[in-house]
Amino acid sequence: HVQLVESGGGLVQPGGHLTLSCVVSGDSLDYYATAWFRQSPGKEREGVACVSSHISAPNYINSVKGRFTISRDNAKNMVYLQMNSLKPEDTAMYYCATGLWKGSRCVPSEEDYDSWGQGTQVTVAS
Repeated sequence: HVQLVESGGGLVQPGGHLTLSCVVSGDSLDYYATAWFRQSPGKEREGVACVSSHISAPNYINSVKGRFTISRDNAKNMVYLQMNSLKPEDTAMYYCATGLWKGSRCVPSEEDYDSWGQGTQVTVAS
């Protein structure tokens, strides 16, 4: 059973940056695609970015392209989300997720991920 724990959230001013971390235990990341999702109050959870180790090109939603970078360290079983040029609309609870790699480029869609962390809050405000 894969377990995930996120950290690194906090309060940051617009234009600032944060790096979220996710430690994965229970299995090797080699077999999984990994993703970050976020959910704001009153909104549905949305996939932000994903990456697998086998097809290394990550996948991002348009609203974060050029600002966010997803990465992973399989040796440490860690997943990261570096967030730059943060905007108030990035405020949300951020979740790390894993799902067995399906052999193609990952997509940050909930249906492809079945293990989730508890989330870490990111608030962007002046």
